[in-house]
Amino acid sequence: MQPNDVCRCRPRPPQPIFLGLAAILTFLACLPAADALERPGVEFKIFQFPADKIPHIDGDPIDWSIVPEEYAIGLDQLRDTPDGARPNPDKKSLDVKVRVGWVKGLDRLYVLYEASDNFWDFELHSRHNDIFELVVDGDLSGGPLVVGRHQHRAVVGAETWFQLQGVHAQNYHIFTPAPERDWAFVWGCQPWIKELPWANAAYRYDFKPGGSGPLVLEFWITPFDYAPYDGPGRAIISKLTENKVIGLSWAVLDYDDPGKNDLEGFWNLSHKASMAGNADDLVAFRLMPLEARFQKPIDARWSFHVLDMDRRMVAFHDESIGQITSWRWDFGDGKESTDQHPIHQYEKAGEYIVNLYIEGPAGKARWTKVRDVVLR
Repeated sequence: MQPNDVCRCRPRPPQPIFLGLAAILTFLACLPAADALERPGVEFKIFQFPADKIPHIDGDPIDWSIVPEEYAIGLDQLRDTPDGARPNPDKKSLDVKVRVGWVKGLDRLYVLYEASDNFWDFELHSRHNDIFELVVDGDLSGGPLVVGRHQHRAVVGAETWFQLQGVHAQNYHIFTPAPERDWAFVWGCQPWIKELPWANAAYRYDFKPGGSGPLVLEFWITPFDYAPYDGPGRAIISKLTENKVIGLSWAVLDYDDPGKNDLEGFWNLSHKASMAGNADDLVAFRLMPLEARFQKPIDARWSFHVLDMDRRMVAFHDESIGQITSWRWDFGDGKESTDQHPIHQYEKAGEYIVNLYIEGPAGKARWTKVRDVVLR
């Protein structure tokens, strides 16, 4: 895969003192995210799966056949760290390919890890295991995600482990493979994030410890802006939206001798070993829109938000796809609007059937929500 250059052309924003809170947050979200990440100017892509083609987590990569090769990230993008003295291995001895996907409306990252190794080391039920280590920072909060990387680690107490370790960015040490054990251990204070309903994984391979051959690892995880040690009750899931940039990186830890703890290499996408514990050293990944081949030429979609229930004030937001020249909203109360994103005040309480009609060069489309808009 050839990474794309990140566009750094940004207009100078107005002075924040003149902006509302929403405008300030919007501006901050649009800043060039890769500037705060490792490998500046490099951006990888996360494929958007259509809602009717979500991958089954069964270890069979057939669901990923719709993902173009340009999304695949291979061994050529990895570097051995910390000193880079060891070159990437011969693909005859170790080869890896990774693809990352997402689904609009589901705050999950789907990952397909395909690897071939001449010696799979997984006999010991310990950290000594061939590993695929993945780190994600869903809101680009950056900074250390493990206590060992904290700038004041010499003076912080044990309680800091529960306040910092994996709380704002998460590190998954994934065993490749993992017979008779959990599929991963979380390098953090919240092991619950690797369990359903927050994650799931499946393998496909046909070799024993010390053997060789291909392995398929298929999994999904939930990135968290805040993942506390005491469970998901106070957790904040990272919101995944089209064109959002997140921080992500991974490393391949390869053991080839069960009698030693020496790694053959720590090949990683960030090109810095510190990616394992510092979210500043991750790489920019963009959540891509749905590819045109999965879209209709014109397709009506919309959402709504009740601004004021007492006054029955509702904001409607057009989310249609295609080149659109006209909009017509039927609010279900005898009133209409031709605005793209209207705000409508209902006179009476009720359950309303609302329609959006759109037109464009490719034709017409309509989208109805039946009694979703309910007002008291």
